[in-house]
Parts: sequence; structure tokens; C-alpha cells
Amino acid sequence: MDKLILFVKHTASAVKKAKSFKTLASILLIFTFIFTYFCSSYSKRVNNNLSNDIIRLHVIANSDSDEDQELKRSVRDVILKYMRNSLSTSKNIETTKKMIIKDMDKIRELARCEIKQWNKDYRVKTTLSSYPFPTKSYGDVALPAGNYQALRVVIGNGEGANWWCVLFPPLCFVDATHGTIPDDVKKNLKASLSEEEYSIITSTSSDDIPVKVRFKVLEVFEGTKIKASTLINKISRFKKRSVK
Repeated sequence: MDKLILFVKHTASAVKKAKSFKTLASILLIFTFIFTYFCSSYSKRVNNNLSNDIIRLHVIANSDSDEDQELKRSVRDVILKYMRNSLSTSKNIETTKKMIIKDMDKIRELARCEIKQWNKDYRVKTTLSSYPFPTKSYGDVALPAGNYQALRVVIGNGEGANWWCVLFPPLCFVDATHGTIPDDVKKNLKASLSEEEYSIITSTSSDDIPVKVRFKVLEVFEGTKIKASTLINKISRFKKRSVK
């Protein structure tokens, strides 16, 4: 990102020295191309790093009906209650992943039991993989849009609105209703992430403009990818329904 800032300064100098419209247009075209390349490369690198250091929980409802959405939240609460105890001794992401994989059948069974309590027979699918997420805020901590590792719990058809949080570092279990994350949780966050990653996700409470710019680059570039992917998936599902 520092190289990008230096490049912008050199480009601005070149624009001032341009002696014709054609030269100016060429400089701006080259600048746009290189600027986009730098931003895209930077956002991809940081998002890959964040994905390697964070695991999220993603619960998807059967449909958007009021009942299915209530059921989704009920399943979420059961899983969170179990995971809070299950992951209480985990101090790093590798241990957390191993515990999630070990508990996958148990998590699925808990979800199924809760669904039966609601007199539904929806199937449940659980996976641990990488999935796209939009920007999400937890009090004064914000995760930029991008692909993250996640424990995904899909209820029934999985066509309803979803809910997500962060299992590691454990933001799922933090009450951020007052707008701030407790200092002890931030301390654990800082220990689990690189200095750059931590500065980016806490940029909402920072006065450091370059850090805010970095967050925005991630949000725009990774968010655009996610929106494009979501649109493609919707079109694909619509075509499949049309064929049926």
C-alpha cells in the first residue's frame, strides 16, 4: 500500500507536467490500470491473511418465512451455547478448527433436535470451508467484505436470510450492544492477528486516515466480487427453476 501511495504522488506530478490532452489521457489511463491492479492485489492478499486467521459461524434458514427465520435463530442459539463451552479452552485457530471438525456431527445433531422441537423435518448440512461475506460490524470492530473460513449450518433448502458471527477470535460470545468490544477481547484479537490485520478491523475507532483507506479498499474490491458472485448465483438458481 505504501508503494501505491508513492505511485499516486508520482502520477500527480506527471499530470501537472503533461503538455497535451493526449499525454494527460494516457497518463490517467495508465494510472487507473495500475491503481486498480495495486488495490486488487492488496485486497486479495489481506483478505487471504484474514481468512487464515478467522473462523466464522454461518447459519442459513430454510426460507424467509417468519417461522423459518425464528427457527434459524433458535438453532443459532443452541449451537452458540454448545460452542461457547466447546471452544472455551481454545487459544489458537488450528485448535479451533480441529475442535469444530471433531464436533461436526454433534453440531448437526443439536440442530436437528432443535428443528424437531419445532415439529419440522428439515435436513441439516454442516461444512467447514471458505465462503463470501459482506462487511460486518461488531461494536467498534468491523470485518471487511471478503472470503472467510466458516462453519456453515444450512437448514432445509437454505434459501432464507442468513446469520453470521465470528467463532475465532470469539466475537460470537461478546455483547457489543453498547457499541464497543471489551478490552480483554481486543487483547485476544490483537494476539491472534497480525498488526496490519488488527489495525484494519479496528479502523472504525481509529483516526489514522491511511488505515481507513486500506479498510475501504478491501470493502470495495472484495465487496464487488461478492456482489457479482451473488448475482451470478441468483441468475443460475432462477434458470434452474425456470427449467423445472
